[in-house]
Amino acid sequence: MSSNESNQRVLSGMRPTGQLHLGHLHGVLKNWVQLQHEYECFFFVADFHALTTQYEASENIEQFTHETVVDWLAAGVNPGAATVFVQSRVPEHAELHLLLSMITPLSWLERVPSYKDQQLKLNDKDLATYGFLGYPLLQSADILMYKAGWVPVGADQVAHVELTREVARRFNHIYGREPGFEEHAEAAVKKMGKKAGRLYSQLRREYLERGDGESLERARALLQEQQNLSIGDTERLFGYLEGGGRIILPEPQSLLTEASKMPGLDGEKMSKSYNNFIALREAPEVVEEKVRTMQTDPARVRLTDAGEPNNCPVYALHEVYSDEDTLTWAAEGCRSAGIGCVDCKKPLIEKINEEQAGYRQRAEPFEKEPDLVQSIIQEGSEKARAVARETLEDVKEAIGISHR
Repeated sequence: MSSNESNQRVLSGMRPTGQLHLGHLHGVLKNWVQLQHEYECFFFVADFHALTTQYEASENIEQFTHETVVDWLAAGVNPGAATVFVQSRVPEHAELHLLLSMITPLSWLERVPSYKDQQLKLNDKDLATYGFLGYPLLQSADILMYKAGWVPVGADQVAHVELTREVARRFNHIYGREPGFEEHAEAAVKKMGKKAGRLYSQLRREYLERGDGESLERARALLQEQQNLSIGDTERLFGYLEGGGRIILPEPQSLLTEASKMPGLDGEKMSKSYNNFIALREAPEVVEEKVRTMQTDPARVRLTDAGEPNNCPVYALHEVYSDEDTLTWAAEGCRSAGIGCVDCKKPLIEKINEEQAGYRQRAEPFEKEPDLVQSIIQEGSEKARAVARETLEDVKEAIGISHR
């Protein structure tokens, strides 16, 4: 697989936690639905990752996996456009994790910001385990397994992608320098033709001698334009360009996504942990009850008390769901005490239920026939595994343990 092809591939996953909520919808799934039409996408249920913090309560993982996939399908993830699979059904993830663990310094894992953060937040759990320390490397294996060029993440997950880049760089440095690498690379330069070969060598020299980033980018673009190079030669020249070896595992980039602005029923971030969520396929009467009982601006004790929309969780939900006219109506009515909080909530309930109706309808055939979901998972996992096997063969051959 060439670096150019890698740039067309996206990988993202989600731990199975049961039915998803509106925070997942607006923070992740709507983005996935768009990406699946722009890239070759691999979306997976990270059930191995669930074990890193839930190893003592694993009895629900299979059911939660099923519910997670149903929600993805309801939200518009299309198994015909994206590969949908379950991590544990592709055991190559575990094998690549093991091989990468042989070259990854312990200090790299200990410095991942979420390692200590999660230990503090989940201090009721025993997380002094090898699996928990190594879960960022398992994430790296997930990404590198599919040679994904892009990983959609929020700002708090960028460090994980950076670790993956460092692991790939280290692997390529250790194992990418095949015998006679420089001779092979120079032979590949000649295959580019005199003009392109001369320009590549000039740009490479400018980058290596002066650290000229623009020269590096121009040389990369030049390589992607070459039609007469094999994939192997192209990857050699990408590695040779930076003074390294052949690129076996391409370095991924973060595809930054906006943080979800979906507030919970109490104004805090929507989360199952806080029990302040509306599920993705909530029954209409449950949506109505949850919104109707939402807390509002504490200043509005009586109907005649004026309020401030920016202090009200209901208005924060309006900002996600309502049009400009409704937002203006809600804000002005709150500040002037012209409308009561119950009236303010009515159009919001209607909008949420209107959106939910489509998701419930799309989910219905999968709820009636669970085997449909299993077929999608099975087919997607087989497709993912075929890609994973190719990567693992490349990795093992580079290390010298392919035993062919």
